[in-house]
Amino acid sequence: MSVPAERVEQKYFVAPAKMGLALALLRRTCRWDGEYPEEQINSLYFDTVDLDQHQRSLAGEFAKDKVRIRWYGAWPDGAAPDGAAPGSPAGADPESSLVEALVPVWLELKSRRGFSSTKQRRPLQVSAEALAPAGLTRGIVPVTALRQAMAEFGFFSPGRLVPVVAVSYWRRRFVEPGTGFRVALDSRIRSTMVMPGIGRGERGLELPGAVIEVKGPTMDLPLCLRQAADLGSSWTRYSKYSSSLEAHLGDLGSVSRLWPSGTVHAEPCVGIPKLRRGVATCGSN
Repeated sequence: MSVPAERVEQKYFVAPAKMGLALALLRRTCRWDGEYPEEQINSLYFDTVDLDQHQRSLAGEFAKDKVRIRWYGAWPDGAAPDGAAPGSPAGADPESSLVEALVPVWLELKSRRGFSSTKQRRPLQVSAEALAPAGLTRGIVPVTALRQAMAEFGFFSPGRLVPVVAVSYWRRRFVEPGTGFRVALDSRIRSTMVMPGIGRGERGLELPGAVIEVKGPTMDLPLCLRQAADLGSSWTRYSKYSSSLEAHLGDLGSVSRLWPSGTVHAEPCVGIPKLRRGVATCGSN
């Protein structure tokens, strides 16, 4: 098996008020990806019963792995943003991925060691029913297929892998023409709890804001990408899986429930300060 190529991955959380500006900057300084400029991405994440990988992510450990099944196009939670064509960039019918007899999915292992990340994937065909809520609970594919793929990728889980949470988001892809750095702007990040016994079984729980992901050979960003990155807060440990899971586990009514842990977000306010993860934002910079 060939060794997967390493890349440096940096992430920046963009507050809702700056999402339009971030998109405008990327459209002005980069070119759209020629093959898949924008589409909806869906992932079913797996973890051990005691959420080993989630705990590693929260702890900021050097070595982290994510096991997931990914597919593209519309999904029943209706996560395509207003004005965007669901499914493929060509504007596939919103129900097309559920009507077809077979749907392509990818078994993936994303491994991160410090700032470097690699991704290994294997394509499979599954029935459309496998992507329905009951199918997600069962893990989409037989557990033996998932276990065999991970073993071939060189990953051996410390415990039995079970489906935990399904996450979908709208991704816009760009390429910085001078250096070839790849940039993604992910928005409308929504999640549905699949694992029984944790959370409240919420569907389509949406995280605010967006995430800029920059992937390239070094940490040194091209000048034009620094402008876009400056709109957000650096959050190299950001994980859609862990952030979504934390939102489902958070206390109802908490204003910090849906925000990435550790972020400070300033909002106009009168009288009572608003809080983001326990930090007052009234008058904050």
